[in-house]
Amino acid sequence: MTCSSATAFEQYHLPQLSVVGTVQGTIRDTAGKPVAAATVRLEEKGNSTKVETKTNAAGAFVLSAAHPGTYTVRAEKRGWRAAVMDSLVLSLGDRKHVDLVLLSLPPANPDSSASPESPRNSTGAIEFKDEPNFTVAGVTDWSNLGLHGSVASSKTSESLAKETQTLKSGEPLTASSGSSAKQYEMALAYRDQGDFLGAREQVRKALAIRNDADGHRLLGELDERMNDPLDAVREYEQAARMDPSEQNYFEWGTELLLHKAAEPAAEVFTRGSSAHPNSGRMLTGLGVALYSNGSWDEAAQRLCQASDLEPADAAPYLFLGKIEKATPAPLPCSEQKLARFRQEQPGSALANYYYAISVWKRAKGSENPAGFNQAEALLEKAVAIDARLEDAYLQMGILHFARGDFKQAIRDCKKAVEVNPHLGEAHRQLGLIYQRMSERTKAQQEFDAYEQIEKIDAAEIERQRKELRQFLIILKDQPTATPPR
Repeated sequence: MTCSSATAFEQYHLPQLSVVGTVQGTIRDTAGKPVAAATVRLEEKGNSTKVETKTNAAGAFVLSAAHPGTYTVRAEKRGWRAAVMDSLVLSLGDRKHVDLVLLSLPPANPDSSASPESPRNSTGAIEFKDEPNFTVAGVTDWSNLGLHGSVASSKTSESLAKETQTLKSGEPLTASSGSSAKQYEMALAYRDQGDFLGAREQVRKALAIRNDADGHRLLGELDERMNDPLDAVREYEQAARMDPSEQNYFEWGTELLLHKAAEPAAEVFTRGSSAHPNSGRMLTGLGVALYSNGSWDEAAQRLCQASDLEPADAAPYLFLGKIEKATPAPLPCSEQKLARFRQEQPGSALANYYYAISVWKRAKGSENPAGFNQAEALLEKAVAIDARLEDAYLQMGILHFARGDFKQAIRDCKKAVEVNPHLGEAHRQLGLIYQRMSERTKAQQEFDAYEQIEKIDAAEIERQRKELRQFLIILKDQPTATPPR
């Protein structure tokens, strides 16, 4: 969107409400008792904005944000492990409730050096004497709602997290022959019939006979399907402890990512990538986790590395393209890799579309006519391949609007709406164009359509998020403040 179109949109939404987003909740220990005098911080992702307070005697706190955004809520107290809720979305007027759990640290043991260390894992993979830097303490309902600014990044993060699950390989169980193998066969039969409770019972019987990583991984899958993500993530972690395979790392990291634990997911995918450097999907998962955590450039670099491992695999390019589309500035290495994607798959509408996005962003910054023309040609190729690709029509409308060709921009955006009447961004763009042309009645009609679609989308997002619970994370080895003298 051009500077002029952005200004028009801001004018349309003025005057802004002076209401702020509010976060309130309680900090408790693992026994459920309130923790008083804990420091609670509300930190906005992507900048240094931060507010903090102390919990009262009931462990309660209230924090206010000055503007919409994606935030992290962090609770700390000397002698306790920090707890964090990641990716909390706040819109104007929101009131969110957050409960966190602090874990009491054991007293220092001066004789701890006498304890023998376990030998290093010969595989060079995960070494659990070097424990993960987090603990999943519990889950909470997730129902954060919002659709503008950095909230759009949150929506992209959610979409990418779900799509990361599609990269699971579904490798078969490798249980040895005998009664445990028979139990696994029965468990898989129950699972395929949708009887997850029966399947879980069979897996537990198999594990009683022979405790192995495959059984714990299957339990993790079943627990997730039965809406028990806390047990699921613990089973996936146990599987990785017992067998630090590429699959077990990926399953564990993906489960964390799905339930909004971006920092722990990034840690797991980082370890997994180190242990399995030739795994493209591990790097892809790491890229998604980094993007969800606000590290956009680093996320792009990991996805570019993933595309280098298997240049013919479309998945890293598609993830990279989605991130390129969602971020305001060009990403490092993105244009080069998306150009290769288009070269590798010239008949792919998405390959042409995502490459066009990267070319457009560069051209927009330099006012390069050749870049505009190249982006336009790529978009035309994309819709020639797939006449139902509404995002490509919309992008053509944005491009023509930026060049001052309002009539063509209207035709482009109307084509996008024709393909998908519920594409709210196309209605908003039409409103901006009509507003620039001083056709105020038409502009208001499009803005009204946009707002109505946004309300419907918001209700659906709210429904989906209520079904998905977020992990409550306790961070280990966090620095603690020096107590006052």
